[in-house]
Amino acid sequence: MEIKPFSIPSLTEKQTSDLRYHLQKAEFSTEFDTEVGWDYGAPRSAVEPLVKAWADNFNWEKSREEMNHWHHYHTEIKGLNIHFVHELSSKDNAIPILLLHGWPSTFYEFHKIIEPLRDGVHNGQNFHVIVPSLPGYGFSDAPKKTGYGVAEIGDTMNTLMIKLGYKKYMVFGSDWGSVIGQWMGAHRSENCKSLVMTLPLISPPTPTFKNIVFRPIKVAKLLASAVIGFDAVYGAGAVRIVGKSFVDVENNSDAGYRCIQSTRPFTLDYGLNNSPVGLLAWLLEKYHAWTHHPSEPNNALPETISQNEFLTQLTIFWMTKSIGSSIRLYYEAIQGKEIDIISSTIVKIPCGISYSKYEISLLPQEWLTTTLNVKQYNVHGVGGHFASLEVGDLVIRDIQSFAKKVTPQQFA
Repeated sequence: MEIKPFSIPSLTEKQTSDLRYHLQKAEFSTEFDTEVGWDYGAPRSAVEPLVKAWADNFNWEKSREEMNHWHHYHTEIKGLNIHFVHELSSKDNAIPILLLHGWPSTFYEFHKIIEPLRDGVHNGQNFHVIVPSLPGYGFSDAPKKTGYGVAEIGDTMNTLMIKLGYKKYMVFGSDWGSVIGQWMGAHRSENCKSLVMTLPLISPPTPTFKNIVFRPIKVAKLLASAVIGFDAVYGAGAVRIVGKSFVDVENNSDAGYRCIQSTRPFTLDYGLNNSPVGLLAWLLEKYHAWTHHPSEPNNALPETISQNEFLTQLTIFWMTKSIGSSIRLYYEAIQGKEIDIISSTIVKIPCGISYSKYEISLLPQEWLTTTLNVKQYNVHGVGGHFASLEVGDLVIRDIQSFAKKVTPQQFA
């Protein structure tokens, strides 16, 4: 049950020399005579400058210094050494909040919002902020058994909060963190008392017997949208889906990574763990495609995510050799049917939705209320999938405004 202090380590001499060797010896793709942008994946024009920056300009010690301003710990839960940040507020009415990241990300995704949430910026609610590295990500151990998916991670996160003395707490989740939060809200509601998400996972109101009986108007609108389109029924841009299924590559060209990660993660791991250039390109494609580029859409990264922020996330994956174990979550969730189960499971605790306009999926509030107890629903006109990096202040304001709807007394 011991909780041990931890510091983000330096790169070893071997890690530094190996990384620089691979980056300096990089071979780049032979491309077409004509410019095709990002249609075929991450182009050389985007990858090569970042490879050079990682090799010659990136300073891990500067990132390490920033991260070590926070209080880091390790503790063992169910046989795994779990890393987490724990920042205590000085306020008596502070609410414990668990920040859960997803893929391709790490705990560092929240570096812009940890201290403002702790300190109650904007004269808003203060929080005791807990930021774990998910099992298999970064400085947390990788699962040692098959089947360690969303439910196992959710139970581990709940155990962590109880171990820290928080029997009642709030969750904020992005990407997989949203899905894990939904599981916790449904199955650990005696502890997880409220939930804010950037990417909720639910099933649309299809014409099942239950929906036809209890939600006939929602069913009728969905059927009408199949004929005249989502925009005509729900409003322009109100609905964005990732295909007919989670791995529907025929209808969503972005789904290819989900197909391979949810079927052959071991095979992919060899290429990504042994090639920092391959790892960079694999992650860069998502940091480009899933973000909001307000002025220069062809830039590798949006203005809101710095080169240093991207390379810090990348270096965490590289130095811990955790990319392979991180993508195994896709296999466990898909092969274990967790996506199907969670998307149709009722969550009764209060839920808040913090959407960015350019998130990979947008669902109307009337769909979400079929399974979620939605108390706050915001769609911001800026930002994308990595909202805490892109539009951190809007995320902070959404969390704080939601906290007013779930008073601190609920967490006493």
